Order: sequence, then C-alpha cells, then structure tokens
Amino acid sequence: MKIGIAGMGAIGMRVAQELDRGGIKGCTLAGFSARTAERAAEFNAHLSTQVPHYELAAIADHCDLVIEALPPQLFNDLATSVLKAGKTLVVLSASQLLGRQDLIDLAAQTGAKIEVPSGAMLGLDAIKAVAMGQISQVVLETRKPVAGLIKAPYVAQMNIDLTTLTEPLLVLEGSVSEVAQAFPANVNVAAAVSLAGLGPDKTRMEVWADPSLERNKHTVRVTSDSSDFSMSIQNRPSAENPATGIITALSVISLLRQKTATLKVGT
Repeated sequence: MKIGIAGMGAIGMRVAQELDRGGIKGCTLAGFSARTAERAAEFNAHLSTQVPHYELAAIADHCDLVIEALPPQLFNDLATSVLKAGKTLVVLSASQLLGRQDLIDLAAQTGAKIEVPSGAMLGLDAIKAVAMGQISQVVLETRKPVAGLIKAPYVAQMNIDLTTLTEPLLVLEGSVSEVAQAFPANVNVAAAVSLAGLGPDKTRMEVWADPSLERNKHTVRVTSDSSDFSMSIQNRPSAENPATGIITALSVISLLRQKTATLKVGT
C-alpha cells in the first residue's frame, strides 16, 4: 500500500519515520506534501531515502491512502482531490467533517473512503458498539489548563477573565456543533466522538478552564440501553509541538498496521 502524508508537523513526521524504517508491514511512504520546498528538503534529511514532494492537489495521484495532518484552511483542497481520485483519506482534522455531507457523498460516488483515527481520544470502539442499539446521552467534558484557553478568541469576545482563576470554570457548554463555532481549532476530539455516536447536534460538550491541570483532560460519559460508561484521558504532549499529543501519531501508525494485520482486536 502506497502511503502519502499531507502536513509534515509532529504527526506527519512521526508516521513518516515509522514508514521509513519499515515499521508498518505492507506499507511504503510514496510521497508527502509540505509548506515549502525548504521544509520538504528538511524533512527528507531525516529519512534514509528521498521521498517525492507533491502539491496537495497531486499527492493522491501517487498514493493509495493519504493522511491529512494539515491546518484547517488547507483541509478542503486535499480532501476534495483525494476523494475525487477514489482513494482513502485518513482525517486528523475531524472537525472539518462536521456539516460536510458533500464529502461523504463524493466518496460514495467515487468509491473513496474516509477514515478517522482515534487520535487523542479513547473509547470510540465502545461508542460505535452502543450506537448499534439506543444511546440516550453522550457528554464530552474537556478540561484545559488556563494557559491553553486564555488566548482563545471566544474568551476575549466574552470578556472572561481567567488570569486570577483559582478553581475550575465552565467556559462554554452546548452541542458539539455549537461549541465548534466558538472553538473551531479545539474540537477535533469532540468531532470524532460525535461522529462515532449521536452526531454533532446531539452530542453535548463542556469546555472547562482548570488551573489545577498542566495537560488537557478529556472525559466522555455515555448512557445507552446496552451499557453506561465513562472514560478519561490525559495525553502527554509531543516534543515537536506541545499542542499535539504523542498518542495521536501512534493512533495513525496503529490504523495503518491494522490494514495488513492477521489479528485485529477491537471494532
């Protein structure tokens, strides 16, 4: 399987290095897309062999599967070209799929696939399982250190003072669709949870500023006719980008390994 990577930040680089060393059976790194030629050369310097650099619109022509690890404003250019080519698109910017039935319809027309890895969240397999029955409620509680929210545009617009916070403060609550309007850069986890279960309009989300935390903490609570459960995760940040958890790249590597695995565990 020929793999392409669009976006060579902390996630793209880690996955590329795993492919380069032969750590994903049956998969090879066939191409990548970076911001500039200089960035492309820097990336290739970390690999054992030179890998071709392609524009976003062209990478799907050379790959079977393309991993999207881009800034939100570049998502559509890549997604459209990959899906039109009938290839598989692995989406890390899950929030960009909200309200994009057109992309799902395009994939259905061309035979393309859209896959969302677990990324920084846990328990998506359990949510998908209970969704085969009846789900009463899904609530995602996201708690962030004050430093992670204090510069958010929504906080400034609402004149929320976090500088003297001594205890957790609920900054915003609503459906995932509503919260995505206020925090467009911080809802990839919520988007994945909603797509696995009730959808973005019925999945509830709470955003908290918590002065006791040093890392983001996500807790999902689910009530259904088959089981009730809650799960929490605190991700360790990657050295390359503190805003990206180490586990996100590892979840992509796990997804790729499942493509050719003899034994598969989990739904």
